[in-house]
Amino acid sequence: MRGKALTSLSHHIDGAWLLEAWRRTRKDGAVGVDGQSAKQYAENLHGNLADLLDRAKSGRYKAPPVRRVHIPKGDGKSTRPIGIPTLEDKVLQRAIVMALEPVYEADFKSCSYGFRPGKSAHDALEALWQQSMGAWHERPVRWVLDVDIKSYFDTLHHPHLRQMLDKRIRDGVIRRLIDKWLKAGVMEKGNLSYQDAGTPQGGVISPLLSNIYLHEVLDEWFECEVQPGCVAAPSSCATPTTSSSASSAKKTPGGCSKSCPNALSATA
Repeated sequence: MRGKALTSLSHHIDGAWLLEAWRRTRKDGAVGVDGQSAKQYAENLHGNLADLLDRAKSGRYKAPPVRRVHIPKGDGKSTRPIGIPTLEDKVLQRAIVMALEPVYEADFKSCSYGFRPGKSAHDALEALWQQSMGAWHERPVRWVLDVDIKSYFDTLHHPHLRQMLDKRIRDGVIRRLIDKWLKAGVMEKGNLSYQDAGTPQGGVISPLLSNIYLHEVLDEWFECEVQPGCVAAPSSCATPTTSSSASSAKKTPGGCSKSCPNALSATA
């Protein structure tokens, strides 16, 4: 139910659910800290999934450390840290994403494109073109802001994220698993460390958590704090387009519920 905190979701996650999560999990990715490949896991697939389900539901599941590697960025000068979970962790994260995605898809804004099912960077570019060039004579766009959030996945604030999750998800099994992933250590060059912020890049659940966070701190903030000025004085409003993972149509004052025709936002 939209806008309500859900206290029971994990009962949907059963053996068939985990089997579907397994089907959706990439089998050719790099192995995690346990070195287990998809081929090895599949040798006793149903037994492994049954054991995984039991550990997840009972609270005995222990999120293993994420293996961290660094890959070059496009500029050729810097690198981006990527976290590689174990195969079993990927399957369980996928199962939780499958449960949470329908809930948050009802909340996310239509102009948010990053890491969302059925949407892509091409769709975001098309939306930007339609809203700027396509409707120029009806609504001239005077400003386009291109904003990138530096090291976002590494700096996500855990206490704030938990407060945001409280608004929609209070299922004990799911929240316990998310907490374990947030607290999972990072293994890099044989050294184990623990982070007090961020979600591991490369984790299946990380993009969804990032969108939940940005929905609150960026989309909702812009709609309720910035957008009223766009309605009152549209000629002075900037036109933001960000390269972060969530963005949205803006709302009018007095409840923040309608799209503002003078604001433009889409995210690749």
